Amino acid sequence: MKIIISYVRPSVLMLLLLLSICTFSDCYDPLDPKGNITVTFDIHDWRSDGYAARVTIQNFYQYRHVDKPGWNIGWSWTNEEIIWSMFGACATKQGECSPVKYGGAHSCMPNPVIVDLMPDAPPVNMSENCCRGGLISARAIDPLRSFSSFEMTVVNLDGNSTVYPPANLTLLAPGPGYTCGPVVETTPTVSSDLGGRRQVQVYKTWKSTCTYSTFLASKTPGCCVSLSTFYNPQVTACPDCSCGCRDADQSTVSCVSSEVDSLPLSDVEKAGIVQCTDHMCPVRVHWHVKNNYMDHWRVKMTISNYNYKKNYSDWNVLVQHPGFKQNSTTFSFNSTLLPTAGFADEVALFWGLQAYNNELLQADQRQLGSVSTEILFEKDSGMFTLRNGWALPRRIYFGGEECAMPLPDTFPGLPNGSSCTKPPRYLLLLLLTYMTFKSLASWL
Repeated sequence: MKIIISYVRPSVLMLLLLLSICTFSDCYDPLDPKGNITVTFDIHDWRSDGYAARVTIQNFYQYRHVDKPGWNIGWSWTNEEIIWSMFGACATKQGECSPVKYGGAHSCMPNPVIVDLMPDAPPVNMSENCCRGGLISARAIDPLRSFSSFEMTVVNLDGNSTVYPPANLTLLAPGPGYTCGPVVETTPTVSSDLGGRRQVQVYKTWKSTCTYSTFLASKTPGCCVSLSTFYNPQVTACPDCSCGCRDADQSTVSCVSSEVDSLPLSDVEKAGIVQCTDHMCPVRVHWHVKNNYMDHWRVKMTISNYNYKKNYSDWNVLVQHPGFKQNSTTFSFNSTLLPTAGFADEVALFWGLQAYNNELLQADQRQLGSVSTEILFEKDSGMFTLRNGWALPRRIYFGGEECAMPLPDTFPGLPNGSSCTKPPRYLLLLLLTYMTFKSLASWL
């Protein structure tokens, strides 16, 4: 029995350790180590039976944004509170309100769900930094639009001087994937007034931090990567079944994405209908090594939309590659380098130009929706090579989701006997001989 226990205990400890590591790595992104969405409740005014608060949803993710149909937050009241009024957002349900005292309340739900207003909302219903249809930009792309806020008045506290933060905060941005910590009291928020000459402090501040998990959001990736080069006619396609497997009927043109297989029939029309492919991904990123010059090398990157029913607004692509340590020029996209933790390779973020290619259009029966750019890299003679797939990306993200990469043994390789940076010596000798005879012929 002692032998069995001594054997089981290390196994159990090892299992618990693995589970804790997996859980940690699931929510921790080394390419964006400080990324999270923070929800802040600032109580800035007291009433006889409640308080007025400003709620701010701040996106600290560098490259993950909140797309259509926008954010959705909810919580549970702990003391039978009631939302009397709200500006800049609205509760999805009013609930059952007492007709005597709170008949005109905005929401009497014990667990309200709040959504943003649209840009065309009446001005009387708006507040500062609201009303973008729930869209929030990634912090590295547009920091001025990386947050959203609304105002609410909370009542039904009956003069109770002790107020408690809401519990069980949830965030959909726009779908599942976010897990929020408890709402806790922190140092009161201080803001500037009168052009920065005066500081104003709120009475009380509560905060909750929400982190994203890819595995909670979707069981399969949402994009894949294909590769090609100028020195090899082979094209490395996306891995088969990267985002699901197609039906056995190979003649089918359109397929329902695997992530919506469990939806009821009434919701299938809203689901992602994609072009039937071997990879079944709604988005493909293609990396083509195009040219190799004396001091530079060039890549063409193309993002293609296989989805028949969805445009990707304010899309972005993240690429990890050691070539970004040198200066690079991007011709048709915006780009910036991001700080990382523990990676030797640099990470570059790309996104579209406003009113030009910032929307990746849906596919139709004739062609895919696509955007593309060329990237010109400076060479580092001590690092650059075409051998062993060095010129190919290490990993690629689209819209904050990691794309399925081909296996390294399928990468397009150099032809046998070729050199990656220097021409063979016999070619230089032939060239020198030719130039010598040409010079002699001109003198004679």
